[in-house]
Amino acid sequence: MPTGSPFTRLHQSSECPARCGSLATLHGIINTPVFMPVGTLATVKSLTPENLNDLGAQIILGNTYHLFIRPGHELIRSFGGLHGFMHWDKPILTDSGGFQIFSLQDLAKITEKGAEFRSHLDGARLFLSPEIAVQVQEALGSDIMMVLDTCIPYPATLDEAAEGTALTARWARRCKQAQSPTGQLLFGILQGGMYPELRREAAQELIDIGFDGYALGGLSVGEPKDMMHAMLDESVHLLPDTHAKYLMGVGTPEDLVEGVFRGVDMFDCVMPTRNARNGMLFTSQGRVVIKNGCNRDDHRPLDEQCSCYTCRNYSRAYLRHLFQCREILAYQLNSIHNLHYYCSLMADIRKAIAEDRFLDFRKGFYAQREIPQQHQ
Repeated sequence: MPTGSPFTRLHQSSECPARCGSLATLHGIINTPVFMPVGTLATVKSLTPENLNDLGAQIILGNTYHLFIRPGHELIRSFGGLHGFMHWDKPILTDSGGFQIFSLQDLAKITEKGAEFRSHLDGARLFLSPEIAVQVQEALGSDIMMVLDTCIPYPATLDEAAEGTALTARWARRCKQAQSPTGQLLFGILQGGMYPELRREAAQELIDIGFDGYALGGLSVGEPKDMMHAMLDESVHLLPDTHAKYLMGVGTPEDLVEGVFRGVDMFDCVMPTRNARNGMLFTSQGRVVIKNGCNRDDHRPLDEQCSCYTCRNYSRAYLRHLFQCREILAYQLNSIHNLHYYCSLMADIRKAIAEDRFLDFRKGFYAQREIPQQHQ
């Protein structure tokens, strides 16, 4: 396994596995722990790149599956990759498409060679192999590429989970072999379902192959929250501390705090933007449902402790009015606030770790929301 790593650990909590670090990419340094807004179709819905810069986003996501189908990776390559295509000059991570194939499994057939599937747009027959997934991501020009994996559903039998985990390992090796010397990073993905023994075996296989970073996949797929935390407890420490550790598709603000508590460095989730479009907003005091009648004549900002553009300029009453009228501005202002909340939460977490007071921060985080602290 290669010993070099683009990740540098800068601060380590003396009380738990929480840590701060930096991850070097072609388009800049990422300070961790970090939350990555999801821009599946080469856009974070309703927001401009300038909005994302203002709210503190360091890195965003694009999706191989969706961009492979439309508009096509060769078109994006002709613009110099995603950065030129979407006017974003900071790092980008591209998911390999494995989760989308999993979620659209009625349209897909998984074989040793790869995934045969029909486009969810027009039914056209398409094929994505580990090699093609890497080639597409190289054309997209993302800073961090993900191996093609097979996401294991919950619940799954031991045999089903073992079969999917073994296939992911074989695909991971093929992705590594297909990688070109572009300077792009390639992360492996740890599967294993809800079986600790499978995750232990899978982690060792990934380490033997050697990747620039490691992701924890197959979590937050319907399992109870305490089971997800148990799998994190079993899994995070299996991955090398010399490399970045990325928890895929998770989650709530509480999930971020609990992931960092267990040593996770990177997170992504559609929740802040999707919830914003549905009128669910995150604040330092907890969640606000903006359509509720109590906000009808409320002159206060969403969160008096928040410095985002939305909270500096607009009242709860105005945001409720926009949402009730289905005005497009509602989606933009709500998304600005939610993503600012997530990015600010991660900045506060980094500061707490650097000052070696993360456990006090974690305790205060739950106390402020008047919800029980998660079990350690």
